[in-house]
Amino acid sequence: MAGNDERFDGMFLQIAQAAQGIEPLLDSMFSFLRRKTDFFTGAPPEQIEEMLLKVVRKQQALNEQTQAAKKKEAEKDEKKRRERIQREKDREAEEMKKEQEAMLKKKSAASGAATAGVAQEEEVLELSSDGTFDTGAKPPAPAQKATTKGDVDGAVATGEEEEEDTTPPPPGNGGSTEHFTWTQSLQELHVTFTLPIGTKAKMLDVKISNTKLKVGMKGESPIVEGDLHKRVICDDSFWTVEDGRYLVINLQKDNKMEWWKCVMVGDPEINTQKVQPENSKLDDLDAETRSTVEKMMFDQRQKQMGLPSSDELQKQEMLKKFMNAHPEMDFSKAKFS
Repeated sequence: MAGNDERFDGMFLQIAQAAQGIEPLLDSMFSFLRRKTDFFTGAPPEQIEEMLLKVVRKQQALNEQTQAAKKKEAEKDEKKRRERIQREKDREAEEMKKEQEAMLKKKSAASGAATAGVAQEEEVLELSSDGTFDTGAKPPAPAQKATTKGDVDGAVATGEEEEEDTTPPPPGNGGSTEHFTWTQSLQELHVTFTLPIGTKAKMLDVKISNTKLKVGMKGESPIVEGDLHKRVICDDSFWTVEDGRYLVINLQKDNKMEWWKCVMVGDPEINTQKVQPENSKLDDLDAETRSTVEKMMFDQRQKQMGLPSSDELQKQEMLKKFMNAHPEMDFSKAKFS
């Protein structure tokens, strides 16, 4: 059903952009039905109204399902975010506790060493029985610096490798900024701004070019304005206002074989090594593109595990076959790159 719903998206998008608003769009559609079809003359008004209400109620129900799913996903993402922040706080508190314990141990050891040195000096200056200093007593050996657990921990910490990144994949393979949230697939990005309730499309100033994006309210300073992280296909990109509250911008990528780190230059970047493509979307790609995407996904997983890529595996297999086919050759001193 979703495939059928999207058949005419291209045409509707062009009409919507030209109409500049939901009401003008609907007016244009019903004008077409009035002038070019028997929609208004082929049935009584009551039947026409019943048909329209049936369609609207159906779409309202679908929209409620979509919004509920979005809300559930957002709550899930927020829960993960809070858990991640709590884990980071706990880890920082544990590290601070260890540092304080190491510092206390170091101070205690230093205090003990100083006390021992004073005792040795008193022993050297001990008077002999005739009232003179005993010069035969040997001076104390220089006290060696005490090595504490804190010193050892510090030395080990200095040589430790950087901890593995255990943060979860970015939700929707995107992120968020001060002004908007965004998600992405290999083909497109969805950028969502939260607007004042009741905002109309005609109140907005949105401009999309191949390399730039500008969003704001007419007559006011732009909310965002600047260069996009990568090029987009301007003619296929569009925007719409949903529920009088959200501005949703659909940006069609020019290069549909790469993941974006951010939407606009200067925004916080995500780790593209952690993106998780939706396998179901692979069915929508042609055979050649799907093969390329699957290869990229395989190579990405191999890299994360420190294993050879598909090209390297292919070279190894070809070399193995060649060596098996030529057992008379000595490969013991051969160097392969």
